[in-house]
Amino acid sequence: MTHHHFDTRALHAGQEFDPTTGAIVPPVYLTSTFVQDGVGGLRGGYEYARAGNPTRTSLQEQLAALEGGSRALSFASGLAAEDALLRATLSPGSHIVMGNDVYGGTHRLVNRVHVPWGVELETVDMSDVDAVRRVIRPGKTDVLWIETPSNPLMKITDIATLAAIGHEVGATVVVDNTFASPALQQPLSLGADAVVHSTTKYLGGHTDVVGGAVVTNDEELGEQIAFLQFAVGAISGPLDAWLTTRGIKTLGVRMRQHSANAQVIAERLAAHPAVRHVYYPGLVDHPGHEIAARQMSGFGGMLSLAIEGGAEAARRFVESTEVFQLAESLGGVESLIGYPSEMTHASVRGTELEVPADVVRLSVGIEHVDDLVADLEQALERLPR
Repeated sequence: MTHHHFDTRALHAGQEFDPTTGAIVPPVYLTSTFVQDGVGGLRGGYEYARAGNPTRTSLQEQLAALEGGSRALSFASGLAAEDALLRATLSPGSHIVMGNDVYGGTHRLVNRVHVPWGVELETVDMSDVDAVRRVIRPGKTDVLWIETPSNPLMKITDIATLAAIGHEVGATVVVDNTFASPALQQPLSLGADAVVHSTTKYLGGHTDVVGGAVVTNDEELGEQIAFLQFAVGAISGPLDAWLTTRGIKTLGVRMRQHSANAQVIAERLAAHPAVRHVYYPGLVDHPGHEIAARQMSGFGGMLSLAIEGGAEAARRFVESTEVFQLAESLGGVESLIGYPSEMTHASVRGTELEVPADVVRLSVGIEHVDDLVADLEQALERLPR
C-alpha cells in the first residue's frame, strides 16, 4: 500500500477481511499451535505461536507499512524489542554511542545488561554533531542510537546528518521513534537502518496494552531480529497485537490532536511566572525547532516544564493536577503528568543522564485543550510565590 496516504495505510495495511465469514475486522487467533496437513504441511506457514501467529503477522505488516520498512517484528515490550535489536548488532568488544538524555530504561538495558557482557557504552549530546563525530570510532562503533525528540528534555537530533556520519564508520543507525510515531516522523526515509518503538505509547494509544517493535529495510538485519524473536521468545501475544492494531487505526488523527493541544499548552505556559522553561520543539526558540520542522510533520504531544522553586515545587505541582493524572508512561488518549527524576528516569540518578529535579514531563492527551490549560494553571497557582 505504498502509494496510499498514511491514514489509509494505518487503517488497511495487513487488515484484509476474514475470507471465511467476511468479518471486516480480522479475528484474534487465540491459539498456541496449528494443525498440519501431514508432517510439514503447514497452513499459511504457521506451526507454533511463538514462531508466528496471524494476528501478530497482521500487526507486523501494518507497522512496516507505516514506517516505510520491508520488515517489522513485534515484541512483548519496547525494551524486549530494543534488546533483540542490540543482540543482533552488538557483540563483546562493540562500541555503542547513544544520547546523554535517552529514556532511562534504554540506558539501563545497555549499561547493566550488555556492558557486563563486554559492550562499551558512550553517551554524548546527540544534538551536537561535532561532539558525535569526536566519539564515534571507525571500525569499532557498531551502533549509533538516536532518540528524537528525546525523553524528557525534547532535544532534537538531525537524523539524516547523523545517519550519514554513522554509515561513514560502518555503524548501524537506530532511531527510537516512540515520541514522534510514524505519523509525524519517518526515520528510515532519512537514512536510519532501523526504527524501534514502545508500541505501548502512541501506537497502541489507549493505555491498555504493552508492546514493542523493530522496523527495518535491511533484509539481513531483519532476518537476524526475526531469529531472535523466535529463539528468545519475547513475542507479543495475539490479544496484545490485536489491541495495538486497533489503536494504530486512529494514529494519524490522534497525533494531530495531541500536537495541537501540546502547542497551545507550551505557548501558554512559556509565559507563566511559575514556569522557568518549557521544553517543546514546536516553540520557535527551542534549540532544535528548525530541524524538527524539517524532519517532522508535527511536533507531537510530549513536553516538559522546569518549575520555579526547584524540586519541592515540581513535586507539589505534579501532585496538584486533576485532569492530568500522575502516572508513568505516555502516549495515551488521556493526559498524564510525571516527575522523571523519581519516576521514569530514577535508574539514571547520579549519572550523566540524571534529569534535573525541577523538571516535570507532560503527556498531553486529546481532551479539550481549555480544560487541560485550566488544570495546569490551577496547579501552578497553588505553588508558593
